[in-house]
Amino acid sequence: MMQLGFIDAQFISFLVAITLLTISPGVDTLLVIRNTARGGIRDGITTSLAICCGLFVHATISALGISLILLQSAWAFHMLKLVGAGYLIWLGITSLLAARKGQPLPVNGMLEGVPAVSRWQPVKEGFLSNVLNPKTVVFYMAFLPQFIAPGDPALLKSLWLAGVHFIIANIWQISVVMMVGSAGKWLANARFAQVLNAATGSVLVVFGIRLALTQRPA
Repeated sequence: MMQLGFIDAQFISFLVAITLLTISPGVDTLLVIRNTARGGIRDGITTSLAICCGLFVHATISALGISLILLQSAWAFHMLKLVGAGYLIWLGITSLLAARKGQPLPVNGMLEGVPAVSRWQPVKEGFLSNVLNPKTVVFYMAFLPQFIAPGDPALLKSLWLAGVHFIIANIWQISVVMMVGSAGKWLANARFAQVLNAATGSVLVVFGIRLALTQRPA
């Protein structure tokens, strides 16, 4: 019954805002595209689910006030930012090395002799990519409180809003997965795989460098 009280006048505003923010191009969408191209629709959906599971971690952190400590501590925020940036750069370098080797992508089992990645690899990559992104910490800390009334149970309301975000983000990202997955024949081409790995790898590295150079918010 408590959840029904969470659908208030502010909820519609949250729904519109979070939908627009979700479909804006970013690291999550890029990672979903890369992993779908690398391992097929299964890996793309797994990556999307793993990314969105990280939202509940950020919602909990925000509700408990830990993110406020991170924002007030220049050292803590700086360390979290560098860890997240380093992980993005590592993902990008991995794609660039794959592009250099010029190997085709193991899409939907169409290729023989190309080792598939572990089932847990997209889980790890998706979850860590989200949890280690300090921009998501800052976003949840600044965004969610606008939709939590003083009398609301902060943790439950934060998890409820994160659950809504989870559904919207997965609808969008899995739609992207299906679009990318339908291009399986192209993705099985070694030249196409090389270009895609080079492009996504370069963008991930750029995202990581930009994150590392981002100044701590005032």
